[in-house]
Amino acid sequence: MATISLSTIQQLTANIAQQIVGKDRPIQLVLTALLAGGHVLLEDVPGVGKTLLAKSLAKSIDAKFQRIQCTPDLLPSDITGTNIWNPGSREFEFIPGPVFTNILLADEINRATPRTQSALLEVMEERQVTLDGHSRAVSPPFFVIATQNPIESHGTFALPEAQMDRFMISLSLGYPEAAEELQLLQGLATGASIADLAPCITLAELQAIQQQCQKVKVDPAISQYIVDLVRSTRNDSEISLGVSPRGAVALYRATQAWAWLQERPYALPDDVKELAIYVLAHRIVTVGGRRGASAISRLLQQIPIESVNQQLRQRRY
Repeated sequence: MATISLSTIQQLTANIAQQIVGKDRPIQLVLTALLAGGHVLLEDVPGVGKTLLAKSLAKSIDAKFQRIQCTPDLLPSDITGTNIWNPGSREFEFIPGPVFTNILLADEINRATPRTQSALLEVMEERQVTLDGHSRAVSPPFFVIATQNPIESHGTFALPEAQMDRFMISLSLGYPEAAEELQLLQGLATGASIADLAPCITLAELQAIQQQCQKVKVDPAISQYIVDLVRSTRNDSEISLGVSPRGAVALYRATQAWAWLQERPYALPDDVKELAIYVLAHRIVTVGGRRGASAISRLLQQIPIESVNQQLRQRRY
């Protein structure tokens, strides 16, 4: 395992933590999605640092960054781009939209209309935009960080299940502890701001780490554990819509990235348990409107993990 690369990620974490006080775990989860090649949805009440976290990450990476402030009058072409007639060449000229970047912040994504939200579906999954029958690839890596306020409903449009399924990880930051909030206020006296953040990782380094994460060993017993967990969501009487195969792949890739961040070249069943709620809960629809996190927690308790650990011990992990 390349210690230089891990040191670079530690620098990246410290860089973001300068602005996001006391949120080491959310930072690690966002980095997990980034290294696993997925996308992140930050769901929380206003003012807890969702946008600041996204902007801090983007500022810390030497990559192209674009921000979309979602509003009801935002059009799909405002995101993907459009063809404009050029009188000089007497041809249509493609004007790329903000998705042609490396880090895309979709702020308050649930304020965009369903038609505009759907403009992100293809590019989030296939890393390309198709317009007038012509497909254009976005430059790798491509990472979407979307934010939304789950409490407010006025002027918002709930994300459809197909859109939610495109996000590898969904998480909430939550309110800070008293000591962290005091530290936040005391930090105002220093005058430090997000504008002071400097990139600490290059695109080449990031892509190299992403490739390393894909080489993290996942034992067949752990893969089976992931399959058992995912399939249990499809056969549960309290869940009306279970996790898709895309969700199983997302949990597998996230587990690899999480293990790499823990300085291990192999995954453990506990890595799966650690990430399951963040990767799976937003993908299910429960009967009666109960929170998906509760259902995933219950299933984690029902599916035995000791047999998986026993198989790994026999293989001398």
